[in-house]
Amino acid sequence: MQPEQKPLVTVVGALSKQGRSVARTLLQSGRYRVRALTRRLDTPEARSLAADGAELRSVPLAIGQGQALTDAFVGSHGAFLMTPPIAPPQTHEAQLGMEMADAAVEAGVQHIVFSALENVDAISGGTKLAPHFTDKARIEEHIRSLPVRSSFVMLAFFYTNLLEYYTPRMRGDDLIFPIYLPQDFRAPFVDPTSATGPAVLEIFSNPDKYAGESLPVIGDMISPAEMIDTFTRITGRKAVYRSAFTREGLLRYFPEFAANELLVQELLGMAEYAVEYGYYREGRDLEWSRRTNPQSLTWEQFLRTTGWQGEPRTFGA
Repeated sequence: MQPEQKPLVTVVGALSKQGRSVARTLLQSGRYRVRALTRRLDTPEARSLAADGAELRSVPLAIGQGQALTDAFVGSHGAFLMTPPIAPPQTHEAQLGMEMADAAVEAGVQHIVFSALENVDAISGGTKLAPHFTDKARIEEHIRSLPVRSSFVMLAFFYTNLLEYYTPRMRGDDLIFPIYLPQDFRAPFVDPTSATGPAVLEIFSNPDKYAGESLPVIGDMISPAEMIDTFTRITGRKAVYRSAFTREGLLRYFPEFAANELLVQELLGMAEYAVEYGYYREGRDLEWSRRTNPQSLTWEQFLRTTGWQGEPRTFGA
């Protein structure tokens, strides 16, 4: 197939953890052209994507940019959509995601894959606050109402959260891991930098099979205690668990969060929801991503692949 004959997929947030994974996987498959939307055209990451064959476009991910987004999607067979991290008190995530989807449809995109999450408000009856989950669910609902084929990936908790946002603390020669879940609670985790792309490639490669599907993307079902035991076994560094599941524990280890009370409420609500209701609603196929991508990294494989020793790392949005 000549390059110009390959289907074009536009990737929103192409320098994010999920977006980079999608862009690189589609390019490496040799079956797709990729248009990468990012505001950071001059970064090493953007230049690397361009060197791999991506077409770069600068488009602000902000509300009110409908025409610019439509222009960016023109000529695309497919689109991978995701919303950037939006911290409270900002509340425009749902509107932004809906405007992206509307622009894609206006431009003639035939298949949208959106990175969604569960509707925590509906599942918990409004008792748990996690708008960054619920807003993505509202966007999914809107996309389903549009005249376009659509599919949805639902990523588990990120391993990278522990490297970027809930980083371990030193105590003498030991590492303290303050984790936002109870010590023995097994939850779904994933490496978004390597797992998102294969999931999206599988969907675009089998569009009829996955039309209308919401698909969990999971690398491991694991508890904080198991994560820390594995970390010690792999790195040789002694580590201990401390709870950041309660308000007291969260602010003891991450006092900087106290400056944003709404963020504190959201982080606590997210964790409480996961423990009380399960991260995914009943009936989801929790084996799908590991079945279609056997190379999806477990926590142990993630540690071996990254060589992480407990230091803070940055991966992008």
